[in-house]
Formats: sequence, C-alpha cells, structure tokens
Amino acid sequence: MTEILSDEIVRFVRAVGPDPDETLREMDEYARDEGFPHVGPEVGTFLRFVARLADAERIFEFGSGYGYSAYWFADALPADGEIVLTEVDEDELELAREYMTAGGYDAQARYERGDALETIDDYEGPFDAVLIDHQKHRYADAFEAVRSKVPVGGVVVADNAITAGPINFEKLLAIAEGDDPGEVDEHTQGIADYLERVTADPAFETIVLPLGEGIAVSYRVE
Repeated sequence: MTEILSDEIVRFVRAVGPDPDETLREMDEYARDEGFPHVGPEVGTFLRFVARLADAERIFEFGSGYGYSAYWFADALPADGEIVLTEVDEDELELAREYMTAGGYDAQARYERGDALETIDDYEGPFDAVLIDHQKHRYADAFEAVRSKVPVGGVVVADNAITAGPINFEKLLAIAEGDDPGEVDEHTQGIADYLERVTADPAFETIVLPLGEGIAVSYRVE
C-alpha cells in the first residue's frame, strides 16, 4: 500500500482513532503477511463514519476482496441492514464470509461472486453508501451503474483516487490541471475519467481526501 501521509501522521491518526477489534487486527495482519492491498484502518474508520452520517441501511461494494472494508461498513448498519459484497475470486469471498461471521455481521451480508457491474443490475436501490474499489478503468462505469440508486444524502466513495501501485500521480495531476500528460496507462486514465465524471455531475458534491491512497467522496445533494 502506498501511503500518502507521513508515517508519523499515520501513527497519530491511528492513535487517536477508534481501536479495531480482534477480527480487524487479524485482517490487518493478513494484509501485511499476504501483501494484500486493503484500504487500511484510516480509510476503514472513515467508511464506517460516513455510513453513520448517512444513516445507511443498505451498502454496495464494487470489489470487496476478503471483506475488510465491508467489515468496517457493517458495524454502522442496523440489525436489519444489508451490505452487498462483490468479488470475482472465490477464495477471497469465502474468507470475507468467515471474517464477517466472526464479527457477527453475516446476517447483514450478501456475498456475490462475479463481476460487480453485472451484479449491481440485479439489485434495486436505494444504496445509502457505495464503495468503488475494483478495476480502475471501470470506475466511471461503476458510478454510472449505481448513480440512480443513490438517494439524496447518499455517498459514493472511490478508493485509490490519488495513488496506487499502477497509478502515475504526476500524470494524474497534469490531467487534473488541464495539462498534456503524454501517454497515460489505463489505470491512471481510469481514475482521471472517474474524477472528471463525478466532479462534473451537478447532483453530487465531490472532494478528494488524502487518506490511505486517496479517496474521492461524492455526496448526493439533489
């Protein structure tokens, strides 16, 4: 994971933030041991906070991996709430089920193996909170697919809005400032396209926060 904040700031944010439970600590250890690119506790805490602010009852994730972000989200849901996890890897989705069960969230979770862009078509709205964290070149498509299902007061969060392994920040910055970035890979272009799409949408107000590898937060205002 490519941290944007300095090590000292990350330590400070973690020190004053809420303590993760034992299952989350195990999930963090798994990410470290396996080199799995999860959102990390700073973003996880923020996701839970956003879900609380939105009074979220239903949540959808485009890309859930082994369930780390879903676990944070689920803690903010009411007992009859619902979170839809999507993942193409069967083993990761099964691991997500194990972790969600360990935390007591299995009853609220729906596990969907397959393409999230196909899965979203099987679900009616509304979704009060949405996380986009799958293939970067498909972020804008994910937003289009879920946009009409997000109510006023709902939030869409996109991970890797600033950096990640394959993203070239200098080129992303050039695009954002209207300069010629030269040749751009599909991952960087995908993030640029997404940010252009959501910031131009008058129904959403979007900001980018330097947490984790950067998150774009779009709040539906109309």
